[in-house]
Amino acid sequence: MRAILPLIYVIIGAVVAQQNDYLTPLKTFSQVVSAVLAIGLWPLVLLDVSLNVSLS
Repeated sequence: MRAILPLIYVIIGAVVAQQNDYLTPLKTFSQVVSAVLAIGLWPLVLLDVSLNVSLS
């Protein structure tokens, strides 16, 4: 059961990230980083925290 919980967390994160348009335009490295952060920190995305990374 402990092995399934991280998988469920990542699946929920991917769904939340997709619904908030973090997974659609993955053309640059910063968009990929933003998507990974959105999947890992999906509770913050639900609280409307912007996880868009801009690398300059």
